[in-house]
Amino acid sequence: MKIASFNVNGVNGRLSVLLRWLAEAQPDAVCLQELKAPSERFPIGEIEKAGYGAIWQGQKSWNGVAILARGSEPIETRRGLPGDGDDSQSRYIEGAVDGILIGCLYLPNGNPAPGPKFDYKLDWFRRLTTYAEELLELEVPVVLAGDYNVMPTDLDVYNPERWRDDALFRPEVRALFAAMVDQGWTDALRSLHPGEALYTFWDYFRNAWGRNAGLRLDHFLLSPSLAPRLAAAEVDRAVRGWEKASDHAPLWIELAQEESADRPGGKLTAPSRSRERPTRRK
Repeated sequence: MKIASFNVNGVNGRLSVLLRWLAEAQPDAVCLQELKAPSERFPIGEIEKAGYGAIWQGQKSWNGVAILARGSEPIETRRGLPGDGDDSQSRYIEGAVDGILIGCLYLPNGNPAPGPKFDYKLDWFRRLTTYAEELLELEVPVVLAGDYNVMPTDLDVYNPERWRDDALFRPEVRALFAAMVDQGWTDALRSLHPGEALYTFWDYFRNAWGRNAGLRLDHFLLSPSLAPRLAAAEVDRAVRGWEKASDHAPLWIELAQEESADRPGGKLTAPSRSRERPTRRK
């Protein structure tokens, strides 16, 4: 099973890039971030013509997340991160696809730091860490994928000294990412490329793409029952060089077929937390 994540930086403005990449890469499930469109403007018609069902949560101008599934529709299990009922930002959606619980997330940027935006980022990250621990207690295969807006180590940034005080690289943020991993999650890309400088983001400014001045902001975290199935993890780096490209490149993992659906942590047969689903708007 091939699961991908792609911060599209505007799903309508870069729809041609998304559709081209879907046709070439043919992932089985996709997490999208930064839709930059309200829910009613999500291009579900074009997505379905490409062979994918979808669940999504949009937001005008900014944010927005979606999960696509090839040949089927994800079974929605949650929208919105728990822990703050007043949080209106569209940054988390969750669904079951082919027996795997997939959480798609877009963690806040947090700049300028320090400041209110950074405080919100830390609060959101702490809520994610708490919820991630609850997901592990379900003992089902879980993937938490998306744009985490954090470079976990010096290896994940082209020039660490330049970024020390940035909200993407401050020690508080890296500590929270490390705390999540310490719960038992596996950083998929890093686990298969332990010493390699891999990036998923290149800014539009200062010729960052041409200089390979990149950052690894997008990550897959795998639950303990799923990690042994990890067969591959890569970045589709070339997509960043396409016309009208996002400043992020897609990344993906490939999971080997599970040996048995009867073992603990095996096949997820139904959503664990049923929620009433909103009417899908086309």
